This record gives sequence, structure tokens and C-alpha cells, in this order.
Amino acid sequence: MEVAVLFAVFLICLIVGVPVAISLGLSSLAYLLLTGIPIVVMSQKIFAGMDVFVLLSIPGFILAGNLMNNGGITERIIQFANALVGWIRGGLGLTNIGASMLFGGITGTAVADAASIGGVMIPGMKKAGYPADFSAAVTAASSTVGPIIPPSVPMIIVGALSGISVGQMFLAGAIPGIMMGLAMMITCYIIAKRRNFPREEWRGFGQLLRSFGKAFWAIAMTGLILFGLLSGIATPTETAIVACVYALVVGVFIYGELRFSAIPRIVVESGVSAASILALVGFANVFGWILVSEQIPQAIVNAVLSVTDSRILIILMINVVLLIVGMFMETIAALIILFVPLLSLAQAAEIEPLHFATFAVLNLMIGLTTPPVGVCLFVCSGIARLPLTPVVIAILPFLLCNIIVLLLVSFIPAFATWLPGLVFD
Repeated sequence: MEVAVLFAVFLICLIVGVPVAISLGLSSLAYLLLTGIPIVVMSQKIFAGMDVFVLLSIPGFILAGNLMNNGGITERIIQFANALVGWIRGGLGLTNIGASMLFGGITGTAVADAASIGGVMIPGMKKAGYPADFSAAVTAASSTVGPIIPPSVPMIIVGALSGISVGQMFLAGAIPGIMMGLAMMITCYIIAKRRNFPREEWRGFGQLLRSFGKAFWAIAMTGLILFGLLSGIATPTETAIVACVYALVVGVFIYGELRFSAIPRIVVESGVSAASILALVGFANVFGWILVSEQIPQAIVNAVLSVTDSRILIILMINVVLLIVGMFMETIAALIILFVPLLSLAQAAEIEPLHFATFAVLNLMIGLTTPPVGVCLFVCSGIARLPLTPVVIAILPFLLCNIIVLLLVSFIPAFATWLPGLVFD
């Protein structure tokens, strides 16, 4: 009875538009009141959920990304990507994807990628003769690469939930992220050839080297983050703080586009973004504690294993569930609520935790571009000034290629585990 009320209150709140964090809190509160558990337990579990050292890296990475983005990074990365692939048929579309791959290595969030890259690329592509729906679609699709290529806020959350090394999680996402980017580039090129999209002239290696030189300090931030983690010199939290100092120095003294007067605003905006994530983590910890105490994860595992013990079928079932959930729920909330129960199922099917965590994050990233709650779709359709429907139609080929990559990563563990094994073993 109490569990039914828990889920009913949660679903009703979501349906009427209550934010996910508040929905989790209200449903958990209803459960505690019905069972007679002291309300003080809720505050204890909220604090326990947020009192994880690795989560301190989230505000740092968000601030570092915002400092770099306000310091002129977006334009420089786009210029470099355009010099690299802009001369190919459909070159601005390829530039869009390439810029997202580079930009994702700095912000670690898909929505920041969609807003920043989209704000420049979508108007530019429309002006160059690309259809508005295609411009918005390729921007939304490519933004999902950001949280796969390190650093990645969702992978930090997974590390906190599962105890998997954040450094291993970052490396596990590198190859799948590159695979997604290349698959979307191939899709973009095929569409461009069929629809005869424009291309720019090759401007020579001199222009390529000059644009790389201008973007070097931005791209090097990813190397700094990975070096700090993989060398063991710094923890993820310490690496995030170093990245903030680096971003500040580059934005103010090297690029010269970050003004000291803008820093307080950037800090406040970053703090608000980080607080919303950590509040979600705290409320979700209460919800997750209730699920565990009611043995919901064990019930899910037993129910699935009573139907099949086939590893292939279980991977398919997990992917289908996550794809459906990703259509309706924000990524971090879905991870916090579902990751631990599904991890139990994955381990029962002898799926390595690092492998499972990688394709679970990749799966939910795809959900950012699926209606009805695809956040990146809304961002890009808003920039393009289009209704959602034409953008959804235009993004279908990119969704298909991303799902193919998801299946490859799901059924071939080496795509996720080879690089971490090479570095950490």
C-alpha cells in the first residue's frame, strides 16, 4: 500500500509539471507519513546523499565550463572545426558535430552544448542555405556527445552511486563518444550528398594551423582534466578546481574576452545549476533508500530472471526501459532512481558494472533528443524558431545512428572497457 502511494504521488506530480526533485521529495514524504517513520530521517538521507566527496567536482566542472564559454571558447572551437571539415559537402553540419565533440570535453553537459553551439551554428547554417529543421536537428543530436566524452556530469553521478572510479568512467566514455560523433558525421554527409547541401572552399593548412592555435588552450583543458585524474596527482574534485583556475587564466589573460566584472554573474549562475543537481541527488537518495528498504531492486531482478536468464535479452530489456524512461525523465533523475536497481539486474546477468554504466549513460543521453521531454530538442527548436514536429522528423536519422552505436557498445563490452583496462590495469 505504502509503495503504491509512493509511486502514485511521484507520477501525479510529474504529470502536473512539478519539478522532478520536488516530486521525489513529496512522494518520499507521503511514504514516511504513511509508515510512521520519523520525518527527521528525510533530512538525514538528503544530507547523506549530497555528502559524497566526488560530487563536489560537479560545481567545479560547471563553473570551469561556464568560464571558458564566456571567455570566447565557442567561436574558436567552431572556427577550428570548420577549417578541419568545412570543405566537405555538408561541411557546416560536420563542423557542428565536430565542435560539439570538442566542446563536450570542456562543459560535460549536453544542454550547455546545445545552447552555446546552437546559438552560433543554427543561424549560421540557415544563412548559408541549410534547412532550419536540419540545422536544429544536427545541433540537438550532436550535443548528446558532450556528456559521453570526458568530463561528464552524469558519469560523476554514476561514480558516486556505484563506487566505480570516476577516472575509469571518463575513459570508458571516450571511445563510445567518438563513435557517436563519427556515426553522426557519416549520417550528416550522406544526407548532405543526397540533398546537395553547400560546402565551403578548402582554405589551406595555414588556416587550419592558425585556427588550431587559437583553439589550443580550450582543447587543452580536456587533456588537463584527464592528466590530473589518470596520473593520480589529483582527485576529480581537485581536478575540477584546477580546471576553474585554468579557465579563468585562459579567459582573462590569453583570450582576453572574459571580464572580471562578469565573473560574479558566472559564479552565481554556475552555483544555481550545481545546486539544482545536488538537490536532485539529495531527494533522490531518500527515494532510493525507500526502494531498497522495500526490496524493490531485488524484486525487479527476481521478476526478470524468472522470465529469462539470457544475457542478450536482459541487455535488450535494460536498453528498452532506459530509452522509454529517457523520453519522459531528465537524465540525472533517471540515473539516480534507476541505476542501482538496474545495476543489480546487470550484475545478476554477469554484466561488468563499468560496461553497464557506460551504455546506461549513453542510452539516457539519447533521451535528450527524443520527444516529449527531449530538453535539447526544445533548446534547438527555440533557437531555430521552429515548432517541435519538423525538428523531430529531421533528427530521426541521427537517432537511428546513435541507437546503432548504443547497441554496439551494449553487446561489445570492449568498446567501454578496453581503454580503462589499458590505463588502470
